[in-house]
Amino acid sequence: MDPCSFVRIIVGNLAVRFPASSSYSSAGPSVSGIHSSTVSAPDCYCKIKFKSFPRQFVSVPVMFRTEAESETRCSGNVSTVAAYFSLSKTQIEASLKKPKWSVLSVETYSRGNSDGDGASCGLASGSEKLLGRFEVSVDLKAAETKTCLPHNGWVALGSKKVGKSRNKAGSDPELHVSVRVEPDPRFVFQFDGEPECSPQVFQVQGNTKQAVFTCKFGARNSNSGDRNLIHSSSMMSELISTRSCISSMKSEKEQASKERKGWSITVHDLSGSPVAMASMVTPFVPSPGSNRVTRSSPGAWLILRPDGCTWKPWGRLEAWREAGYSDTLGYRFELFQDGIATAVSASSSVSLKNGGSFVIDVTGGTNTAASTPTTSPQGSWDLGSGSSSGSRPASRPGSGSGSDFGYLLPQHPSSSAAQNRGFVMSATVEGVGKRSKPEVEVGVTHVTCTEDAAAHVALAAAVDLSLDACRLFSHKLRKELRQQSQLGVV
Repeated sequence: MDPCSFVRIIVGNLAVRFPASSSYSSAGPSVSGIHSSTVSAPDCYCKIKFKSFPRQFVSVPVMFRTEAESETRCSGNVSTVAAYFSLSKTQIEASLKKPKWSVLSVETYSRGNSDGDGASCGLASGSEKLLGRFEVSVDLKAAETKTCLPHNGWVALGSKKVGKSRNKAGSDPELHVSVRVEPDPRFVFQFDGEPECSPQVFQVQGNTKQAVFTCKFGARNSNSGDRNLIHSSSMMSELISTRSCISSMKSEKEQASKERKGWSITVHDLSGSPVAMASMVTPFVPSPGSNRVTRSSPGAWLILRPDGCTWKPWGRLEAWREAGYSDTLGYRFELFQDGIATAVSASSSVSLKNGGSFVIDVTGGTNTAASTPTTSPQGSWDLGSGSSSGSRPASRPGSGSGSDFGYLLPQHPSSSAAQNRGFVMSATVEGVGKRSKPEVEVGVTHVTCTEDAAAHVALAAAVDLSLDACRLFSHKLRKELRQQSQLGVV
């Protein structure tokens, strides 16, 4: 099936420019018509809003305009991604009902010479001043099929923007902003049950569902294991042996009652061939004197893909329960490239009680030497280009499946750098004790074969199961997650 339609709004290249004669600069003698100024730059930040999405706050660099308009003084890099918003097909259609729902707003504030960070709090104080508001309408319907650039350049932030008369020309501060709206198609998958119940996984397109994978959940006791899995990677063997050394210091009875271990979920295509696996390689154990898995001793999963007659690591997920009274799932995720693990920054709002989303998004990010996507806040990205060209890469050689997830895909940049930008994947899960049917979205540029999609599905299953694995050890797990052994029940 075709991917689902999504649209992404990207805001970047933000900068504020003040007149050279403003109160923030003290001009010295003029030389050849250009001021020699001692700049005392204010602290400026922007509040970016679109519809009902959470407001995003970002600090912006400050520039000063001299009498010679071509001369500026800059206190920072302006080629940055500041904020982005992703809309599904349903949200796009809802926005088309009222024009005001398709308006992006950027409010700009100054804080004088304060040491505070406006982007971190977003709350106006007595020393702050609203410089002005910039608004632009975006054509979401057109952006489903082509990249649009609603605005790219400077705009005056005169007092007219906030309900007062405008100052004389050239005396107002200005905001530089680029707004880019582009197609962001994604494959959407949905489990038809909890991962521990060995569900089917459907690909979803609108109101149409098609089965593409089946999952098999398993739990090994301490004396069993998958020999092929253990021998698939020396790194994995090292992880298991390290944990075994630590566990050997405990009694076997204590291990059985204070460990959650041996869980795995294997993803099969419709022919029955395994195409991905998530395997718990480090048990989830409580820290000494507590009933919770902590950051200092997290549990871990390996996400694996088939490689001939064995398995090859694709990613590694560590998870724990955040400290204090928080019921939030903490985690660390790494991708493997040629056997080398590289940390990937991901965002999350996963509550153990209410659930949430695990998201990997590298908008504005840069590539590592191993071409593995990583995030770089406000990373450099040319937002001035209003089009994209090239072709989608061919399916990966050696793929063991005939499923074509790339049928009739939109065109994408062919360079590997371009493919590693933007949205990667998200997994939405329910909280502990609820009937969780994870929903997975994967950007089309990250799926070239069935195994690519299956690896992200396996990662989503590991995120969901980590919620149960990080549950307080004073609470009993559901029967599907308990493993029987001669020593007792975990």
